Amino acid sequence: MLSKKKYSPKPFSISPEMSSQTKKTAETTTATTAPQQQQGKKKTSENINARLQLVMKSGKFSLGYSETMKNLRQAKAKLVIVSNNIPPIRKSEIEYYSMLSHADIYFYPGNNVELGTACGRYHSVGVMSVLEAGDSDIIRAVKMMQTQ
Repeated sequence: MLSKKKYSPKPFSISPEMSSQTKKTAETTTATTAPQQQQGKKKTSENINARLQLVMKSGKFSLGYSETMKNLRQAKAKLVIVSNNIPPIRKSEIEYYSMLSHADIYFYPGNNVELGTACGRYHSVGVMSVLEAGDSDIIRAVKMMQTQ
């Protein structure tokens, strides 16, 4: 019979060469770089969320894939907002139709639940189209973000 050896991991120990000052420096550099990268993304999404809420109050919009495709075929949509977890085939189809109808497209950094929440809805929204911006300047803001 073969005897099974039990594997027991060795406890992690810090080498004596690594001083306490180096440990603190390593901890602070990793702690400060991560929030700074997320802060830029968070700032733009908050900016878009505020403009999106203004569109919901004062503009015209349609939610959902089929309604967005209808508006793109009729060239009524001025802006299409797509969540980041939409299936790739739908995403490419929306990109193609928005290119044909000369509509701007914005890829929302959050998933469909977050996009639905940003719209003030209690359900998920994968795709939405803005027909008229109303008092919001979301179309101009998206164009500015795409040029940067």
